[in-house]
Amino acid sequence: MSSLFTPSLHRQRHDFVVDFVRRNNPHKVVDLGCADCSLLQKLRFHRQIELLVGVDLNGAKLRKKMHGLAPLSTNYLQPTCNQLCVQLYQGSVTQKDARLRGFDLVTSIELIEHLSLDDLDRFSEVVFGYMAPQTVIISTPNSEFNRLFPEMSGFRHSDHKFEWTRVEFQSWSLNVCSEFGYAAEFTGVGQAPPGQEESIGFCTQIGVFHRLTVDRGGLTLGDDAGHNFPYMLLYSVTYPSLRDQNILRKTLVSEMLYWAEKMKKEWLEKLTEKHEEENPVEKNKRGGGEEYGEIFWTNGHELQCQTLHRHVSVPLHLLWNCCPKLRELSGSLGNLSQLVIDDPQIQMNRSRSAVIICSLEHANCGHAVFLDLEDEDSNDWMDSGYVESSHVEEENWETDF
Repeated sequence: MSSLFTPSLHRQRHDFVVDFVRRNNPHKVVDLGCADCSLLQKLRFHRQIELLVGVDLNGAKLRKKMHGLAPLSTNYLQPTCNQLCVQLYQGSVTQKDARLRGFDLVTSIELIEHLSLDDLDRFSEVVFGYMAPQTVIISTPNSEFNRLFPEMSGFRHSDHKFEWTRVEFQSWSLNVCSEFGYAAEFTGVGQAPPGQEESIGFCTQIGVFHRLTVDRGGLTLGDDAGHNFPYMLLYSVTYPSLRDQNILRKTLVSEMLYWAEKMKKEWLEKLTEKHEEENPVEKNKRGGGEEYGEIFWTNGHELQCQTLHRHVSVPLHLLWNCCPKLRELSGSLGNLSQLVIDDPQIQMNRSRSAVIICSLEHANCGHAVFLDLEDEDSNDWMDSGYVESSHVEEENWETDF
């Protein structure tokens, strides 16, 4: 049947939920009857979601699909500020579990038609009365559309207990709204052929239920919840996040090293160009290589050392001014210094005001003679220039470069 629609009906239902999430930014989302977890797979990429839960009665299917919800390598390379936790539970939607109370969004996609009418009443009590989310999205087949499938007899699936017309679905929905304090709006996916939209409606009908009075402070586990935990937790994973101090530190260190190397390279290039402009005769005499101070330039580009005493000192305040991400993640220059001060990849001067970078492409540079930029009044590191710090004692710095 889905092959009659482009995109498939299955995808259109999921896209409807994804679009709702994109527009409304819920933080806690649970998918009831999550089956193969395909909807959860899509929702996990929406970074505003902090808790993403799937519930299904079929534990074997959950165990088969759950590892597909594990963090990707990009989640470790680019951790977000929000922390996402994904959980899968085996359980029935007719049971009350206190861990699912007070969510922002509950989805039930093609589920209710698999329930008996008695279980449907319990489902209504559990979802709208007990879980009491801010929003509920329910989709179910529209039986009026079935006449367009002449080869189909009975229901669309052998496990369906009923399939409602639009009037039947809306009648049930309005009763739920009246009993539990919600308002509903109706739509659907799977467009009817031209000219039959009004008479037949959508292939899948959807109800979006909004809670009329949202009192999150009142939705606590102590409110008539007791210790109801009938669901079995099968899978739980927390995605890497900048809320984790270790991950935050690694991210800051990576940014600092990148920008320190970038600033060092640009400054040395500028220094070389300036010297070549001032000494064109000496450059020609040396055939493309020359000594400048204690730095030896090969072909005017490749930096080498005349001795093993070459380091560049890049002040933290310049890194702070040049890298918006460092400012955003650390909050203050003091926080930045404290977060990275003990990291073995970061070598700092004695005052902890600058990062020490080896001026060679190789890691082992021996003792340090600093080319230091410590002008605290400078707002533009390119204009302030690096100077030798003869007052700094030589120390044995080890670097990873």
